[in-house]
Amino acid sequence: MGPCTVAGIVSETVNILWEELQPQHMPIPTKEKLLSIADDFYTIWNFPHCLGALDGKHVRVRCPDNSGSMFYNYKKYFSVVLQAVVDANYKFITIDVGGYGKQSDGGTFQVSDFYRALETGKYELPEPADLPQTTMKAPFVFVADEAYPFLPFLIKPYSGTCLPYEQENFNKRLSRCRKTVECAFGILTSKWRLLNKPIETKTELVDSIIKCVCVLHNTITIVDREGMERNLTDVSFPDRGVVWDRIGRPSNDAKSVRELFTSYFANNPLVYRK
Repeated sequence: MGPCTVAGIVSETVNILWEELQPQHMPIPTKEKLLSIADDFYTIWNFPHCLGALDGKHVRVRCPDNSGSMFYNYKKYFSVVLQAVVDANYKFITIDVGGYGKQSDGGTFQVSDFYRALETGKYELPEPADLPQTTMKAPFVFVADEAYPFLPFLIKPYSGTCLPYEQENFNKRLSRCRKTVECAFGILTSKWRLLNKPIETKTELVDSIIKCVCVLHNTITIVDREGMERNLTDVSFPDRGVVWDRIGRPSNDAKSVRELFTSYFANNPLVYRK
């Protein structure tokens, strides 16, 4: 078959796969589904009230015609950005595909459909609830790295070095939780080797291919069927036998939300089992 015929088959196939599989395997999560995701993050990764881990991945592409430097990223190659939110089992909750390679992760996030959905209430987040083993209410949040904006529903690590113990402890707990999205990208790349090299087609088809492999990743249900090890270290919470609380109503300010989780982790350390 000629190149045009093959290209047409590929385009039609990836678009049909996305259209048919996305409503079942990557739908917009309901409030009940988000609560289930948060339960998994607490059970598996010991991070309560987490609705997903957010990060971006640069997917190599051939330099698009007449694009200037829009697709040229800081890693010194041309790319489009796959931004994803991942659950505790390395499955994609939602994705945004097609960001310019030159954009920062924060810039990509702020023009994404995911951000607009959060701002407009299309994503109906659960109401604040008591953190485990406490009577202190806390909002439900997404976690991200330093490249993302600091928002009440999106928390990121403390910056700087020589941090106080409580802040360093928070950073470690957040990193432990956030690695789920990095692992998901690693699994995706190892399964579909096409992502290991520049994709030599038009950017519109690149976007469709990326969306297709992401929904196939969920459809395959990698963790359930292949028994992938999730916890690198077996941990648990100590039985403190006390309930601690905080006076006053919970704040929606991003800084206050992070400080709330920082205090919680300081008072509920992990116990590593031998």
